[in-house]
This record gives sequence, structure tokens and C-alpha cells, in this order.
Amino acid sequence: MRWFGPNDPVSLFDLRQAGCTGVVSALHQLPVGTVWPVAEIQAHQQLIEADNATHAPLHWAVVESLPVHEDIKKGRPSRDQYIANYQASLRNLAACGVRTVCYNFMPVLDWSRTDLAYELPDGSRALRFVWQEFAAFDLCILKRPGAEADYEPAVAEAARQQFASMSPEAVAQLTNTTLLGLPGSEEAFELATFQEYLNEYTAIDAAALRENLHYFIRAVAPVAQEVGIGLCIHPDDPPFSLLGLPRVVSTEADLAGLLAACDVPANGLTFCTGSLGVRADNDVVGMAERFGPRIHFVHLRTTKREENPRNFHEADHLAGDVDMYGVVRALVQEEARRAAAGSTAPPLPMRPDHGHQMLDDLHKKTYPGYSAIGRLRGLAELRGLEYGIRRALAQQ
Repeated sequence: MRWFGPNDPVSLFDLRQAGCTGVVSALHQLPVGTVWPVAEIQAHQQLIEADNATHAPLHWAVVESLPVHEDIKKGRPSRDQYIANYQASLRNLAACGVRTVCYNFMPVLDWSRTDLAYELPDGSRALRFVWQEFAAFDLCILKRPGAEADYEPAVAEAARQQFASMSPEAVAQLTNTTLLGLPGSEEAFELATFQEYLNEYTAIDAAALRENLHYFIRAVAPVAQEVGIGLCIHPDDPPFSLLGLPRVVSTEADLAGLLAACDVPANGLTFCTGSLGVRADNDVVGMAERFGPRIHFVHLRTTKREENPRNFHEADHLAGDVDMYGVVRALVQEEARRAAAGSTAPPLPMRPDHGHQMLDDLHKKTYPGYSAIGRLRGLAELRGLEYGIRRALAQQ
């Protein structure tokens, strides 16, 4: 499971009791673009492993994430220095025994939602994205120049009507939710200065951003290959353009192009079924089969598209629009293929992503999507699914 450090309401002992052996974590305290020093990496490892002598052992299995500096995404001259820093961080992580590094290439914002506590019929709460609410923020709160062209006329009109009826508290909540920073952080962008971040991308379209991504991967993937790290990109979340910003890691063609840009095994994927599954045109099971050898890390979750297909919410892990049986079966078969080929690598690291807030966690302060009990429920369901698949394949 993902662990955000000592301030995470979900403790390392909680992860142990969930049956986890690997921890997904990062050095969130370091500024983006700086080198991750060996001493800082080792200190974090020691924190995770502090009770291993007396309790079920944990280890730092996956870095999520080693962030990519915005100057790299924008293709600025300073990117080469930031890329050199990234290469140094990879070398330092490898020297400390960390072998899987996740990153993303989403401009400005990381994942985006409009509701962090959407109540489901059973009373639990989920993350949700509503296109009309996002339009209300963009058109009426941010008032982004040119935003009108990005929305269907009916959606824009409905968004304005919705905004006109919103209380100041509702406006503030939508603003804060939309501008929320990275997962594990409750620090959001400031509305007054947010447009300045968007303006930096005015001249950067999808083709330019894609080339900047390929420039980056051509520089860092060979280093990852050299030191034995699986470098794995996380898909866009959601996988379509927001706020006029291009997104280029949303479809099978996007992923195939990235893997071809530097065709070494280390250049791989974080296979996030929730992000990819938001798009009905993504064949998620087929992608798991076709990209299997280049998958280094797995996020298993599913989303449910609503009447407007741009609206979605986090569904139960075995429900929603993702064929979780098909995906897990493909991943189990990929692990078997690797074993038959003589691979000595450990099984694919997987974490249950984005659990519902439920039971006692409804009365606790938790990071959105990362409460303990909802993720534990998802993990239990996924373990059962995997167990059944492995037994069935073994009997064939």
C-alpha cells in the first residue's frame, strides 16, 4: 500500500496488519527537481524497516513518485540540468536497493476530481469527477481565457446556472478540491496565481508535450536500464485534456509511442486500470496483455462512467467499468511467462488504489482515496480474485 510518511493517518503497522510486505512511498519533503541523496533515501528505508526485527518485515518496494520538474515538461533550456538530477536520483535509489520508480507527465495538476466525499448508496464515500462542476470552476471561478471553447454549449450553460445557485461555502469547496495538490498533500494551488501556471503552457500543444516526454525518456531510461530500475509512467488521471492543458499518456497509442521512443525494458508502465478505464475506447484487458512485458507496477482500481461519460466515480474494486478478472488474469499470466523465461525478478508490485471511505474511517481525517479500511477491502477482494485465477490456471 502507499504510505505518505510519519504524518500518514495509516501507519506502517496498519500496512503490516493488512498483509503488505512492500511499501509504496516517496521523499515528499524534497523539492521537485533536486537530487535525492543516498542519506535521505536510507533514512526513509530505515523508517520503514524500523520494526522488522520484531514484526512482519516491510521494505520500500516502489517509489511513487519521483516527480518530473515542470521545466522538463515545458522543454525549457534548464531541463537538461533537471534531467541530470533525475539521473543522479535513479543511481542513488538503485545503490540503496530500490528497483521500481513511478512518475507521471501531467502538466501543472496531478489527478483531478470535483468531489472528494461523494456518498454512495451504501453510505461510504468515494472520489468523483463531474464535467459540469469542473466547467463551473473553469468558467465562473477561475474564468480562464478561452475556456468557453472547451465545453459543449449545454454544459457551459448548465455550469453557469449551477454556479449562480452555489453558496460561498460550496464555491470554496469546489475551488479547493479542484486545486488540490499531489496525493498525500493537503496543500492546494492558490486561485489568485493559478492562471499563471496555465499561461506557461499557452504555446505547448500535445505534439510539443509528447516530444518533451520522449526527450526526457530517451535521457533517463538508459540510466534506469544500466542500474536495474524499472521506470514506469502513470497514465493521465483523468485521461483527457483539462483547463486547456495537453495530456499525452491517455491512450494505447500514447503508451505505445512512449515505449517505442526508447525501446529498452526499463522504459515501462505503471498500469493503472482506474485511469485508463475512464475512457471507453481503452481496451484495458487487451492493453494488459499487449504491454505485459513492459509493466513494472500495477494500480488496481476501477471507475464507473455515469450518464455523461466524462463523469465518473471510484467504484468497488471488482465492479465499475474495468474487467478486473480479465486484467488480473493477464497479469498472472505475464508473471508466469516471466518465470518460464528464467526471470529472477520478484512478482509485479501491486497496490489497491483509491479505496472508499467507510466504517470507522468515516469519522477520521484521511487523505482522499487513501483511508485504510476501503483499501483493505479492495486488497482482500483482489487477493481473492488472484487466488481463484491462480488455482484455476494451475488445474488446466
